[in-house]
Amino acid sequence: MSRLKLSFTADGVELAYRYGIFPMGHEGTREVTWHRPDPRVVIPLQGFHVSRSLAKTIRKGVFEVRVNSDFEGVMRGCADRAEGTWITEDFVRVYGELHRRGKAHSVEAWRDGRLVGGTYGVALGAAFMAESMFHRETDASKVALASLVQRLLDRGFVLLDVQYMTAHLASLGAAYVPAVVYHVWLQEALAQNCSFA
Repeated sequence: MSRLKLSFTADGVELAYRYGIFPMGHEGTREVTWHRPDPRVVIPLQGFHVSRSLAKTIRKGVFEVRVNSDFEGVMRGCADRAEGTWITEDFVRVYGELHRRGKAHSVEAWRDGRLVGGTYGVALGAAFMAESMFHRETDASKVALASLVQRLLDRGFVLLDVQYMTAHLASLGAAYVPAVVYHVWLQEALAQNCSFA
């Protein structure tokens, strides 16, 4: 990884993603570490699991879904965790620049004019690298993620990377993939030209 000479800038983060690497910060410091887990975790776009209760919430239109209307708000929502966060102010700045360049995006759940959940990540080619999600109301983040999956399918994306497994992601259909397989999938996705907007 060091041979890539990665820098924590918008250009450096984009380069890292193209090699299957992503950064994480350390709360209270400006330290950034670079990660390339093996195995990797992805959500197969055709295999996203929508529970009956989530499907009902989506059908009822409990939340208004918006895209890119408050990217920074989503990042700050993801960072607002009692256990601490790796999303430092430097991350807000760097990913904000990627957002201004049209490469980082947020999918948001709103209710009564309030941002109550969402997810964000980086789109390159036909790959979307999801970074984090948050909710302030039940199912808000799941609705945002379901909307993200549908948007990716509608626009021809083929890869949704979620990095590390959690019980929450497993319940939604996330699966482990060997790093060597992930790298092949990533390169195939990067060779395609999809628009998230």
